[in-house]
Amino acid sequence: MSEFRIYHNPRCSKSRQALAILEEAGISATIIRYLDTPPTAAEIAEIAQMLDLAPLALCRKKEDDFITYFSEADSLSDDEICDLLAAHPKVIERPLIIHGEKAVIGRPPEAVTALLPK
Repeated sequence: MSEFRIYHNPRCSKSRQALAILEEAGISATIIRYLDTPPTAAEIAEIAQMLDLAPLALCRKKEDDFITYFSEADSLSDDEICDLLAAHPKVIERPLIIHGEKAVIGRPPEAVTALLPK
């Protein structure tokens, strides 16, 4: 079985709930504290592709960093958005759960169940 990864913020209740769902299912995921170890722009682009979303859709638009650094987001390319997300990981939607070639945003946390083995 391919590995599960979770881009996790332990201070976020939704992130903790999604991790708990994995653990209750017996899944031992690799936990990536993305604020301490931000994903690269290339990793963000790959995750966005797995989600079938534009990178801008991975942004938490109410975050102060989004307001500060992404003011021109609508006129930026996907690559530029990925670069900004890598530089300002607080803006990345959380949690992100990856399994193989599939990914989900864990909002609501129960979304993670879509990746669990049947």
